[in-house]
Amino acid sequence: MIKKIGFAIICLLVTGTYAQDGSVSPYSYFGLGELRSGSTVENQMMGGIAMYADSIHVNLQNPAAYSQLGVQMREDFGITTYTAGISYKQTRLKSFTEEQSSAVSNLDYLALGLSLKKGLGLGFGIRPYSSVGYNFQDQIGTEGSREINQYSGDGGLNKVYVSLGYEFAENFSAGVTVNYNFGRIETLKVQSTENVLLGSKDERVSKIGGIDLNYALSYTPAIGENHRLHTSIRVNTQANLSSRNTQRIGSFIGSPDLERFVNDVDLYAQGLKETEVTIPTITTLGVGYGKDMQWFLGVEYSFQKLGDFSNEFLELDNLIYKDASTLALGGFYTPERNSFGSYLKRVTYRAGVRLEKTGMYVNDKDINNFGITFGLGLPLGNNLSNLNLGFELGKKGTTSADLIEESYFKVNVGLSLSDQWFQKRKIY
Repeated sequence: MIKKIGFAIICLLVTGTYAQDGSVSPYSYFGLGELRSGSTVENQMMGGIAMYADSIHVNLQNPAAYSQLGVQMREDFGITTYTAGISYKQTRLKSFTEEQSSAVSNLDYLALGLSLKKGLGLGFGIRPYSSVGYNFQDQIGTEGSREINQYSGDGGLNKVYVSLGYEFAENFSAGVTVNYNFGRIETLKVQSTENVLLGSKDERVSKIGGIDLNYALSYTPAIGENHRLHTSIRVNTQANLSSRNTQRIGSFIGSPDLERFVNDVDLYAQGLKETEVTIPTITTLGVGYGKDMQWFLGVEYSFQKLGDFSNEFLELDNLIYKDASTLALGGFYTPERNSFGSYLKRVTYRAGVRLEKTGMYVNDKDINNFGITFGLGLPLGNNLSNLNLGFELGKKGTTSADLIEESYFKVNVGLSLSDQWFQKRKIY
């Protein structure tokens, strides 16, 4: 067991640099980039809801769920669960006059969960928080003398986390996650004029880091013999991250690569060398009902005063932040988890829907995101491990007000491997 844990830690460290691979969304131009889902494939395929907890799956969003690892097994049976997820997202970008397609693949998470004893679980891992990846331009003026502005950016933030969940009373569980955020965001603005060789460029780099906490409380009373009510509240506290910034402004002749004059901006004099990035508190309420290990249906509502978000170094003129919210509905159904005669009866079928108000108000238009999710959980071996396949269809943004509408199709693949790591010896 020690070797397995050591191997998992090494994997987390080695892959940490590659936890976020990028975005193709023009909306990653705003804020800290395009926010990633932050949950396992199992939860994503239920619309993103996270109040449900069981014995064999890691829940990245709800630290109280770690208290349930191994609980439905024998008391002398400890569970170790390794989980990883990847995704492929194909996006059609559509404006009022043009249309094009792009795609990106990502490693979404890598995590490990341990049941230390009945009712006490530990988890740690790494996952992307946001991704920046855009390249677009706008033009001002008449043909022959138009001013052309080209914008590009890449990077993003990752989270390394440690979670602890504890069932402190019957049907009551609490948990806490400590997240360390780290990453780098690079942006470039190139300005030129038609038929003029000389142009200008503005390069900015932000190295961002800091800690935030995620608290969770769950109450799951039994209703009758096999049914259960699931309720939860989660609070992701305000993150006050620090950003170390650099900026270079220069000119070029013909091509941005042919720099002529480049100067490092004195950000100390402007008070922008080190700035604070504030990510407001997110509160999530959830309630659901189901039959243990067979079916479940739940709904969650999240809200955030995103109007309090601040990133002084990268403020934009055409963007206003408003309150953000997400409403998600989803569930699963497993016909017969321990069926010997039919594999399809042991498959878990998941589906959900999500409506998200991102809180971004661009060019006087709200940017909303709507998604429909569905997927399968395919059992492996002794039913403790499974391969999870998921699909998502969605739409984000609008073509009005010179904006972009994204229509996307996303494929998720997740592997959840659970195994016994401790069993008391019995003497007969």
